Amino acid sequence: MENQEIDAHTLQHFEGMGATYYPEGVYYRVWAPHAKSVSVVGSFNDWKEDSNPLQAEENGFWGVLVDNSKIGDEYKFALKTPSGDFMRNDPYALQMTNSAGNGIVYSHSSFGWNNEDFQIPSWHELVIYELHVGTFNAPDENSIGTLYTAIEKLGYLKDMGFNAVELMPCAEFPGSRSWGYNPANPFAIESDYGGPDGLKTFVKAAHEAGIAVILDVVYNHFGPSDMDLWQFDGWQENDGGGIYFYNDWRSETPWGNTRPDYGRGEVRQYIHDNALMWIKDFHVDGLRMDMVPYIRNVKADGNPGNDIPEGISLMQWINKDIRENFTNKITIAEDMHSLECITDTINNDGLGYGSQWDAKFVHSVRDAIITQNDKDRDMNSIVEAVKNRYNLDAFQRIIYTESHDEVANGQARVAEEIANGDVNNWYSKKRAALGVALVLTSPGIPMIFQGQPLLEDKWFSDTDPIDWTRLEKFSGFAALHRDMIHLRKELVWRNSWPSGTRG
Repeated sequence: MENQEIDAHTLQHFEGMGATYYPEGVYYRVWAPHAKSVSVVGSFNDWKEDSNPLQAEENGFWGVLVDNSKIGDEYKFALKTPSGDFMRNDPYALQMTNSAGNGIVYSHSSFGWNNEDFQIPSWHELVIYELHVGTFNAPDENSIGTLYTAIEKLGYLKDMGFNAVELMPCAEFPGSRSWGYNPANPFAIESDYGGPDGLKTFVKAAHEAGIAVILDVVYNHFGPSDMDLWQFDGWQENDGGGIYFYNDWRSETPWGNTRPDYGRGEVRQYIHDNALMWIKDFHVDGLRMDMVPYIRNVKADGNPGNDIPEGISLMQWINKDIRENFTNKITIAEDMHSLECITDTINNDGLGYGSQWDAKFVHSVRDAIITQNDKDRDMNSIVEAVKNRYNLDAFQRIIYTESHDEVANGQARVAEEIANGDVNNWYSKKRAALGVALVLTSPGIPMIFQGQPLLEDKWFSDTDPIDWTRLEKFSGFAALHRDMIHLRKELVWRNSWPSGTRG
């Protein structure tokens, strides 16, 4: 069918990308500049390619209103291109049957927030608990946890004194088990975790418990598997990824040649839309961005010749819009190069993040507490770790001894590193406790990794659920965390009293 230009009134009325629900039906819009024609197929038209052709809009966009389509319909885009015919999932799909399945029409307005007005605690009051949904509260060792089962442990987190959780990435990934750093469908929540309503239900329950939610997002690469973004409309150069990716040397990352093209306007908007969606539509209280060095530099080696200026400007744009439009939301960089520019203001040519994971703290402290002999410890490095600041602000850093990275990838839990196979060893427990004490008493935003208060052993794996029976077995170690968190928060609260009103 020959494409017809869509009228301006329709363009103005039916906004948004992907599948957007309206009273008149569902408006499907997709960017495919090299396609000769596009149609949408799905459960509403028996998957027939000739039933609902999209009309050509400006700048390579295509759109159509399907009046008999509704929320819950499954769909794909059928593209005819000079490179062949393709069935593609919607890059903006908000819900998936699974990463290799179909998109599902979803409307953010269908979830009831009940006018919640939660505000994240002030940054100097934050105590963060990092968790992996699939292993945090799994029903048994052979099952995966979900956002709904995670809700069951919010009471524990509240009692311990945590007032923020950081979720490892939840975007749809291949299979059922993953750390989450291989997003196949960046706008959809992993179906095995509970989909979009699962995350919203978790955020709502966390807020009711007084706990903020920070979401880990991945913009340094996509995929690399189950990824319909790859050569989406058939076009590519140098066997590259096509319209969503760099197609030259800048595509290279440690996770495949799948770095998004930060210089292409539509891709910049795609990532910006994604970041703002989590805050606006899912009510999360902040974002932690994975491996920012690979957004600002191809090799993450500091060589200016490998810099990606458009990656830097994209992060500045996102941070600026979040800071200006969403009061007190936090953005956190995993950069690990201890650079003040990461958390400096955009007006000072910084990237504008609110805080960053502090490599100086974690590496110095872990090294000191794992080292066996006292004479081999560098106590000066501990002093520097405690005193470290970025831009003279202690709360521009996240401090910790355990994170998903620090207890995997050839490393293990602190107690395991000290006494391999015997975390119940007296020396192991005492020195691990010293690390926790430094985290919870030093200036900065403290973070504890899941299972750390339970003296979890070995290392983090997405197939090894938290063993909650350890809470009773190591109740004293858990109580140490609880008491120090409450002591820290009490001191923060007292120190925030107006002058002359302290007891």
